[in-house]
Amino acid sequence: MSRQVKSGHGWRLGWNPHAEHFCGLLGGEEWAIEVTTAELDDFCRLVVQLATTMQQMAQELMDAERICCEVESPLLWLEAQGYPHAYSLHFILLTGRRGEGTWSEAAVPGLVQAAQILKVF
Repeated sequence: MSRQVKSGHGWRLGWNPHAEHFCGLLGGEEWAIEVTTAELDDFCRLVVQLATTMQQMAQELMDAERICCEVESPLLWLEAQGYPHAYSLHFILLTGRRGEGTWSEAAVPGLVQAAQILKVF
């Protein structure tokens, strides 16, 4: 398997299984940070979990009601904020060199989709 970078409006995800330490890439409109395989795996798992939760919450909320949901692993914290059908994402790396980033509502659907298939070959 070779290096992959998936990108769309306001987001980038990358995977390089041959990199020595930082095999993953999380990126936004004007920022990017390299992450370890474990951090990337946690991010992809948690972003899909958070997207599922936001989708499920749509049935519990009124149309104009905003929501904030958080998920966390020992390696990173992730937050969705907005409406179940349109929300921004914010993450913070909790270990190592630390780092954080944010994706806009417009970037999230493509980012979530890419996270589900990034390492599928």
